[in-house]
Parts: sequence; structure tokens; C-alpha cells
Amino acid sequence: MNDTQLFERYDWNVEPSDVSERIDKFITQQNEDWSRSQVQAWIKEGRVTVNGEPIKNNYKLQAEDEVTLRVPPPKEMTIEPEAMPLEIVYEDSDVVVVNKPRGLVVHPAPGHYGGTLVNGLLAHCKDLSGINGVLRPGIVHRIDKDTSGLLMVAKNDKAHVGLAEQLKAHSVDRKYVAIVHGVIPHEMGTIDAPIGRDPKNRQQMAVVFENSKPAITHFVVLERFKEHTLVELKLETGRTHQIRVHMKYIEYPLAGDPKYGPKDTLDLDGQALHAKTLGFTHPLTGERLEFEAPLPKELVDVMQYLRQL
Repeated sequence: MNDTQLFERYDWNVEPSDVSERIDKFITQQNEDWSRSQVQAWIKEGRVTVNGEPIKNNYKLQAEDEVTLRVPPPKEMTIEPEAMPLEIVYEDSDVVVVNKPRGLVVHPAPGHYGGTLVNGLLAHCKDLSGINGVLRPGIVHRIDKDTSGLLMVAKNDKAHVGLAEQLKAHSVDRKYVAIVHGVIPHEMGTIDAPIGRDPKNRQQMAVVFENSKPAITHFVVLERFKEHTLVELKLETGRTHQIRVHMKYIEYPLAGDPKYGPKDTLDLDGQALHAKTLGFTHPLTGERLEFEAPLPKELVDVMQYLRQL
């Protein structure tokens, strides 16, 4: 392997709960975008080392091992534009706001370079910021594949820096609507609980108090059903899977959530979560912008069903 080649580097220290885990399984659990076969191919190519030495797929982790992965870039250092229907809510020379449908992945990942929102955006506007590299041009923040709703995208690096600074300062207004299991008795609440990688399942996040980051979610009850509640949630921070993890933590998990919800749930293809409101200051003009996206039909239909129970 040519060490001068561009790559993304990942480093992990083996925790006691990971001892005796196969190296290929361990790495696959670190990122839901990576398949086991892709990880095994990287290991064979020498892109994975343990304590600085290359290993084989069947290597079993030992206490305090230091694991390093160097993910290569795509063979072609470009992501191809793909024409697709996009609901553009706002666009100027610096910023795009798009209403992402459920089921659409936001950006390409190693081993999966097509059919994403980024591919569609490249076909739509050609120019996107390059700060996040070849796989995530223009992407300042993301929402999960099965979460619908509003996403802001930067068309140049100056806009990207300005939007990213607002996210870091918690000055971006982000509100979501979700259907959760259980009937929440109080009208509103705040969940202040740190989020990190789940030590029992490395493919999930969880409320943990070591190796975690602060996370705060505010919620308001909008409507109660027989066994479910419609809530509006406001993010103060933006951790991976924050709403899904926090609502599970207070024992009102999202309906339809295959990762954090119960097995016996509503017949939905993914979690009942919609990014309804997005407000931010335009990074170049200073104008305050705010947008709202109506609930998608599939969530409206579920609400009508719940009202009839």
C-alpha cells in the first residue's frame, strides 16, 4: 500500500467488552455503512493494523490493542452526478435547502458510491463545497436514511464554514416531529444525557457516561393516541442518532425504529421521524432564514390510523 495515497484514518482502543472479538466483526460494528466483506477486503490489502502490525481476518482482539484502519478513496476520485427528483425548498449561490424523502441516503460511503442525495445534488447544481472531501461534498450536517425532512447544503467553502460554525454554536434551529411508543403524561421535557458508542453493541449509540459527548434534546407533546404520542423535538446538540437514543433512554422509543425501537411496532419502513423546521443565518448575507416541511404522507397516514384506535 502506498502511504502517500489519500485515505481516511480511523483509530480505536480495544475495550474489555471487545476482547476475543474477531477483528473483521469489530471493525464492521464501528460504522453501519461498512459491510463485513468490505472490511475483510481492507484487511487483506493491509489497510488494518493492530499495534502497528498487519493482521488476518480471524485475529481475535486482546486487551488494550490499538486498531488502525486506513480507508482508501474511491478508485475514481469523483462521485458521479445522478439526475433524480429533488424537492428544493430554497437555493441561492451559496446555500441549498432540500426536503429529503425517507429512504434516501445522504452521502456516499466506501463501497456504496451511488444513489445518494449527494449524487442528486451534483446533477442539480454542479458546485458544492469541498471541505468534507470527495464523499461528502456540501454536506454540513446529515439526517438518517429513513428520517425525512430539511437539510442545509453548502455550495462553496465559505458558506460551509459559516454554517458549520452555527451548528457548533448551537444557533441553528432544528425541530423534528416523531411518533413514539407510549403515552407521555407531561406536556414537555428536556433530556440532558451524554451519548457515545454503545459498549454492548458497537453499531449503536447509547446514553453512556464515559467516552461520550454532551447531548440535549427538548420535547413538547403535540397529540396523544391510545398507545403512542406525537411529539415535537428540538435539538440543542447534534449527536449521531440523538433523538432515537434519547427517546429510547426515557422509555418512549420511536415507532418503526429498527435499531432502537421494540420489535413489536407500527408497520413503517424505518423510524417515524421528520425534520420539520430548519432555521439559520445566511453565512454570507447575514439574513435569518427559516423553513418548514410538511409531514410526509406516510406519517400522516399513520397518525390517521392511530386516531381511529
